[in-house]
Amino acid sequence: MGSVGLLYVGAVLFLNGAMLLGWVESRSAAPLNIFVGLLQVITPTYLIFTANGDANVVLSASGLYLFGFTYLYVAFNLLGGLDGTGLGYFSLFVAVCAVVYAGLNFFRLGDTAFGVIWLYWAFLWLLFFLLLGHSREELTRYTGAVALIQGWVTAAIPAFLLLTGRWGQADTPTALILAVFGVVVFVALYLRLRPGREAPSAPPAGGAAVVGGVSPG
Repeated sequence: MGSVGLLYVGAVLFLNGAMLLGWVESRSAAPLNIFVGLLQVITPTYLIFTANGDANVVLSASGLYLFGFTYLYVAFNLLGGLDGTGLGYFSLFVAVCAVVYAGLNFFRLGDTAFGVIWLYWAFLWLLFFLLLGHSREELTRYTGAVALIQGWVTAAIPAFLLLTGRWGQADTPTALILAVFGVVVFVALYLRLRPGREAPSAPPAGGAAVVGGVSPG
């Protein structure tokens, strides 16, 4: 069930990344954030209630709320035109928790590949903290590109592998490939989109509106 939710996390990360890049009008992204946010609240609640006291199931499900609350928060910001600082500082909380979940996947759950994926998410949420909590608008396009790529690499592709039974928990080569890919691609993206290299393209709804309302996915 969590694998199905992960697929749609990929969709909303992709959409929110496209919004930050100025490809999608900001308010038009709100419905999917609501749909996926609700899914990522209902799914872990069901998993916890049916876990029969299995601590690892409860632990794994608990992390899904971080996504669900984020996407719902995004939707409220987009539709209500709220200031983005609250969402930014919530993103900092998520980033710290994501590092903890990465460690738990490495050393308790034995899923090294998802340990690396949680580090990907910690990096993305840190970018959202900088973008929203500290109004680092020069990071808008870079953050959008990172979110768009992570929608596929950390969510959609792993979801399909899980759904088809092809995901290996202790797959060290996969974890290494993910780690190297993340470092190389995100450093290259920063060098390409770094502040001052070229003038940022303004999103259709205006930079302030997007910065006030977008987040991870």
